[in-house]
Amino acid sequence: MKAGLSRNVTFLGVVSGLTDISSEMLYPIVPVFLTAVLGAPMQLVGLIEGVAEATASFVKILGGRLSDKAGRRKPFVVAGYSLSAISKPLLALAATWHFVLFSRFIDRVGKGLRTSARDALIAGSVEKEHWGKAFGFHRAMDTLGAALGPLAALALLSSMPAEKPDFRFIFLLAFIPALLGVGVLLYFVKEAAAVPKAPGAADAPREPMTADFKTFTALYAIFALGNSSDVFLILKARSMGFTLTHVILAYTGYNLIYAFLASPTGWLSDKLGKIKTMTFGFFIFAAVYTGFALADKTWMIWALFALYGFYGAFNEGITTAVVAHLSSAGNRASAMGYFQGALGFLTFAASAAAGLLWDKVSPAAPFIAGAVCALCSMLALAVWARSKKLAF
Repeated sequence: MKAGLSRNVTFLGVVSGLTDISSEMLYPIVPVFLTAVLGAPMQLVGLIEGVAEATASFVKILGGRLSDKAGRRKPFVVAGYSLSAISKPLLALAATWHFVLFSRFIDRVGKGLRTSARDALIAGSVEKEHWGKAFGFHRAMDTLGAALGPLAALALLSSMPAEKPDFRFIFLLAFIPALLGVGVLLYFVKEAAAVPKAPGAADAPREPMTADFKTFTALYAIFALGNSSDVFLILKARSMGFTLTHVILAYTGYNLIYAFLASPTGWLSDKLGKIKTMTFGFFIFAAVYTGFALADKTWMIWALFALYGFYGAFNEGITTAVVAHLSSAGNRASAMGYFQGALGFLTFAASAAAGLLWDKVSPAAPFIAGAVCALCSMLALAVWARSKKLAF
């Protein structure tokens, strides 16, 4: 067995990859289905996505606490992935936008329920000196699925009449990789070593969050306030004359670069230090957002999407490994839930602010704000980590 890639880590990566193929097949299609087939206005598209993401953020917190209380991980992971799988064929039955909202709600409840417990399960399945590599590999597989999903959707759409594509058939097909993912999870992933159960009420974790965890979350939040939805990158590309196909290809390129680099950068973080590696990702993010603010040629957009993949690889999986280090076995799922849930709410706030900046100031303003927040968070985290002499 390669260090850091245990049986659980490997198969959880496969599960996430299959699930993301399923989810990302539908991500560019559902808004079109809502507006063109069901006749929903654009504001309802925004409402549905807002409710979906807020639900996921809240349930991540709840799911983490319940997992720590129960002292188990796998049941929450299985339930979460199963709910997300079931939501796909439900979309094929939708006759009104209300049913789409219900399907997206079920999908995001599933994501929220599984995420904190899954990350705690990964941490409990490998030695802590290899957490960077383990979480990096998981992000690589997850992101590879995110790249393949839209390509599968494009291939299916190209085989259908352009004037009347069969969206419901695609919704049914998307159920297949999601169902395969649940099967892999059930048969190949095992519960990690026994987790100490939290005593007392169901809403009380065994141990409080450490001061270092709270400080890290607060300093990371500075970055999160400028890290708006990737939809603004897509809007910038569209404003530069990109077709929908070009946008999907550019975003797929970003995901592929992210996927191929996530595992080696995770390994690198185990050697050089996770916060040092993660804050370098903030520097890349600041460079990318500055580039999007200034870009005036289409080739720049292609290059910036590619560079954006480096940011993801140097940040997202490694950040989860840092949270694992700043928590204990008894409250790790709770810590994951608090951190990821807070980021979800902050991303919602950042996206709302970015929309206002785009409309009221200029299209470059949200990118400049994001770059400034990234640099401030990078410096604050570097100073804090140095003062604490953190050994991971």
